[in-house]
Amino acid sequence: MVLLLTRDDVISVLQMKDCINVLEKAFTELAEGSAVLPLRIGIKPPEGLSLYMPAYLPGMNALACKVVTVYKNNPTKHNMPTTIGKVLLQDSETGNVISIMDGGYLTAVRTGAVSGLATKYLAREEEGQVAGIFGAGVQAKMQLWGVSEARNISKAIVFDKFPEASEKFAAEMEEKLGIPIEVARSADDMLQADIICTATSSPDPIFDGSKVKEGAHINGIGSHTPNARELDTTIVKRSMFIADSKDGCLSEAGDIMIPIQNGELTEDHIHAELGEIVTGRKTGRTSKEQITLFKSNGLAIQDAATAKLVYDMAKEKGIGKEIDI
Repeated sequence: MVLLLTRDDVISVLQMKDCINVLEKAFTELAEGSAVLPLRIGIKPPEGLSLYMPAYLPGMNALACKVVTVYKNNPTKHNMPTTIGKVLLQDSETGNVISIMDGGYLTAVRTGAVSGLATKYLAREEEGQVAGIFGAGVQAKMQLWGVSEARNISKAIVFDKFPEASEKFAAEMEEKLGIPIEVARSADDMLQADIICTATSSPDPIFDGSKVKEGAHINGIGSHTPNARELDTTIVKRSMFIADSKDGCLSEAGDIMIPIQNGELTEDHIHAELGEIVTGRKTGRTSKEQITLFKSNGLAIQDAATAKLVYDMAKEKGIGKEIDI
């Protein structure tokens, strides 16, 4: 039997705190060398792009593959979203597919959760910190949710190039998290925040890295191609740089690739991978004044771990539809 889980099913069982906890285990497995994480496979049909992201976490019995498609003409030609994702979860003992679930909300939560995990290990531990969120879309909301689980946030500030999006973000997230949220009028208004998250689609740096205050922690999640970057060379240089995957950052993340290509940094500027910090193999923050920067490209181990969590909780609660294929 295969358990089918819709977006609403996934939403009903998946909580940020639980996701952060399973990602901590997943990154531990990655650092310890037990995780199997093949390269992402891409196919380009005439109308779009199809990506296949497999992973296996033996310690968690999580074997899965996420299929993501990006078809730009979907909204106008087919009344469908541009980006669509599904996750196939397998029984790691038999190989049988035991669940097919919507991957959209799952991806959003696991992306916020990895920033929450990085914040847990890298941000200062003072109470009542301020979070600054660049962007006001779904991913930005998950970023604030994630860091709010990791640290005591007294206030958040949001900035988006569309002010109405920021206003909507503030109203929704104030109700969800119970903290005041201010709408910033410029990027500079954000740079005294203690924890900064960048979740935009900008191909160019979105703030002046020289203005970020000492001691800040940054989660960069928006740019994920070699020619795009949300973060300028200045802030990358000023920061202890932590990657979700060093290989991933050196092949996909313009934030670090561009300064390296320009001869302004070397690959050695990547201090560690997140799993190495989680397991204590490498040290994280060393002072209150240090700026820490986590760069997230997104790894299939996050999808596999989260899909297993969703499946287990859905089975426990009797959610979803069982079918015989």
